[in-house]
Amino acid sequence: MIKTYLYKQGNKEIEHNFDFTKIDDHLTNQEDLLWIDIYDYQNNELNEIAEIFKFHPLAIEDCMHGDSRPKMDSYGDYKFFVFHAPLYNEKGENEISTVELNIFVGSNYIVTIHNQKLKWLKQMEAICSESPRFMSKGADLLLHTIIDGITDEYFPVLDRIRTRIDELEDEMYEHKPKKVTEEFLALKRAIILIRQGIMPQRRIFSKVNGKWQFDIQEENIPFYKDLNDHLEQIVESTETYRDLVNSALDTYYSIISAKSIEQLNLLTVISTIMLPLSVITGFFGMNVPLPFQDTWFATVVIFVFLITFTWGMWVFFKKIIS
Repeated sequence: MIKTYLYKQGNKEIEHNFDFTKIDDHLTNQEDLLWIDIYDYQNNELNEIAEIFKFHPLAIEDCMHGDSRPKMDSYGDYKFFVFHAPLYNEKGENEISTVELNIFVGSNYIVTIHNQKLKWLKQMEAICSESPRFMSKGADLLLHTIIDGITDEYFPVLDRIRTRIDELEDEMYEHKPKKVTEEFLALKRAIILIRQGIMPQRRIFSKVNGKWQFDIQEENIPFYKDLNDHLEQIVESTETYRDLVNSALDTYYSIISAKSIEQLNLLTVISTIMLPLSVITGFFGMNVPLPFQDTWFATVVIFVFLITFTWGMWVFFKKIIS
């Protein structure tokens, strides 16, 4: 599906869903801004867009494969960006996942390509259908608005991870080891997934030798500084949560190890107590004549001795262990 939005600087209005055959006419006016959003697309639609805008085949190949890492490639008069937007599905097999968002940015146009409909882009489309506020200050501000929106979607995901860490810290004293371990490993995978997506994006919007890596209008620089702060905050949060998960997992393994040692100590004490008892009962169970073996009093004495001996050893070992 393809949606188009054209901001006309002359009358400051938005025109949307126009005929593709008129795109070349719209691109001739550098003051106008064109936004094309493509999602749930077919390959022929991508090829059509690539032919109109003369996009490089390697960039189109990245869009079709959908497995590229976040990056920015320069192709002369336009830039090609790959970003990863977070998806949270509480009922899905993978609670946290990402979807790839590809963006072509020219001097007066932006083309966004993604397989799944993104929440923030859907909101932007609704706003752009009625208001030019996202498209009235150039392609760089529209790019910022798109990236800032999908960046903000990381924060609820991080909040969910933090909440789950707190829950697991309480549950790890009660639940079975296998379940808790699987939960911790799932959290670690989610944190790694977020870091794999956000770290390259932070580098894209960081200054190199005091300069931005692509052209930004002076009036729009504060917006990109704010975006960079958000990316830094997400990176710091993932580092903190990674350390929390590792610490909680180490604590959990220590608890499991302590419980195993306690069980092993108990089995050792039982075995140690049973060993002399076995020797004593084995001695008196020999099929040879023994003193007082014909009287019931001998049985009572031996029984009381075994009980007393067992209790004495248990008290002794209990003091040692404690």
